[in-house]
Amino acid sequence: MRLPLNQKVAILLHEGCNGTHGKTGLAILRYSEAPIVAVIDRESAGKSLSEITGLKRDVPIVASVAAALEYKPEVLVIGIAPKGGAVPDDYWLDIKNALEAGMSLVNGLHTPLANMPELNALLKPGQLIWDVRKEPPNLEVAEAKARSLPCRRVLTVGTDMAIGKMSTSLELHWASRLRGWRSKFIATGQTGVMLEGDGVALDAVRVDFAAGAVEQAVLRYGKNYDILHIEGQGSLLHPGSTATLPLLRGSQPTQLVLVHRAGQSHVRNYPYVPIPPLPKVIQLYETVASAGGAFGTVPVVAVALNTAHLDEIAAKEAIAQTTAETGLPCTDAVRFGAGVLLDAVLKS
Repeated sequence: MRLPLNQKVAILLHEGCNGTHGKTGLAILRYSEAPIVAVIDRESAGKSLSEITGLKRDVPIVASVAAALEYKPEVLVIGIAPKGGAVPDDYWLDIKNALEAGMSLVNGLHTPLANMPELNALLKPGQLIWDVRKEPPNLEVAEAKARSLPCRRVLTVGTDMAIGKMSTSLELHWASRLRGWRSKFIATGQTGVMLEGDGVALDAVRVDFAAGAVEQAVLRYGKNYDILHIEGQGSLLHPGSTATLPLLRGSQPTQLVLVHRAGQSHVRNYPYVPIPPLPKVIQLYETVASAGGAFGTVPVVAVALNTAHLDEIAAKEAIAQTTAETGLPCTDAVRFGAGVLLDAVLKS
């Protein structure tokens, strides 16, 4: 499944336009081709989406599902990604109102909704509830089989969560296609799966099979494409993250692209966990990816810098500083395009 391209979509994003948990909804607004007719965020209702977020999409912001009905949405997407992935208590009214109004529901949270009797009782013929975070069937333990694939396998890794790994992989994917490469974006999170229509929501997979789930997805496409852009998750620096290592083992990447938010000195919400100098972070990822030589050399070939919080002059200065610090090509792929990063991938 994927977000429908023939149905009008509303995104439930309370406290998400300006908050830290709205990355799912904001990514859909940035990258989805679906017709998005309303954003539901009571804190920002009536304001300009482009002025608040910088996204070049003219979509009204309304306070509730009831207010969104004016735009005749057919699908409601839950657009937040809060810590723990549970449905916030104040979302239930909007969810039920949407189902009662005949809308289908796309749920990227950990809380499964499709089997809830009280929600199913509201469904009419043609409506459905899609729980995106589901473990794929028939998983096995990874066996490093992706090493035998002839394609490039480019994995984004990060200094923190929610800093732009998916966006960087998507931008690299599109840049590859523009150059005539047979490229495939491998989604590994709920937002990527919504956009791409396939992949694996990695944080819904039991840890023993997580690397196997990634390996399964990579093997499915690796023989038919020149280059796979594998969406990164989490960070080796984050105290609560368990997703990066399965991605490294399951995808057996040929190159890594490090993603970092310009100026960030510690893991967000953990001021006692500093982000080391980027050369040390690069060394860490290369060492873990190669496992001391067990899996061969896996270089970090470039740095993708998130400069969304900086003006253009400051962004370019930060990029130049990062290039000087690391000795690697660097750019903000969302802001300036992924060409510099792709050049580094293809040269390695």
